Amino acid sequence: MKRLLLIIALATMCSQIKAQIVAVNTDLLMDLAQTPSLGAELVVGERSTVGLNALFNRNPWGKTMHILGVQPEYRYYFSGRPMHREFIGIGGLAASYDITWSGKVYEGIGLGVGMTFGYVFSLTKRVNIDCHAGFGLITYNHKEYYVGDKYDTDYSVNGEQRTNAKGYYILPTRIGVSVTYILK
Repeated sequence: MKRLLLIIALATMCSQIKAQIVAVNTDLLMDLAQTPSLGAELVVGERSTVGLNALFNRNPWGKTMHILGVQPEYRYYFSGRPMHREFIGIGGLAASYDITWSGKVYEGIGLGVGMTFGYVFSLTKRVNIDCHAGFGLITYNHKEYYVGDKYDTDYSVNGEQRTNAKGYYILPTRIGVSVTYILK
C-alpha cells in the first residue's frame, strides 16, 4: 500500500515538471586558437540561463603551454526569451596553467569574476550563433622563473615549492563566437 501511495505521489509531482531546455556549444575562436572548448547551457527561467564551459590546450602551435579551465556563467536575456538576442552575463573563471613564454615559465592558477555582453542569432530552431565579449578581474598565484633556473631548490621551504608571484589584472575573460545546438 505504501509503495502504491509513493508511486501516485511521484506520478503527480512528475506531471507538474516542465521540460527544461538544454544546449551544448563550442567556441569557434577558442577552437581556432587550438584550445578546444565544450559547454552546456540550461534554461532556469523565462529570461535566464546558467552555463558551464570547459577549455583545455596542450602545446598549441608547438608552444610549450598547458591550460585547463572552467567558466560558469549566469545570463539574463533582454528579449524575454532565453538563448535569443541580446544578453548580459556574470561569470567566473578558474584555470590551471603551465606556460613557457620568451624564456620564462609561469606555472600556477588563476581565478576571476567578470561580466559578459553578447547577442545570439537563431539560425534554425535548434542551432544558434552566440557572439560574446567580456572582461573581469583575474587574480593569479604562480611560480615565475627563467628556463634553466634551479627553481626546485631556490623556492622551496621544507621541501614544498612556493609561489613567487601573485597579483591581479583586469583582462578579457570571454571573447568568442560559439555555435550552440539546443538538445531540449
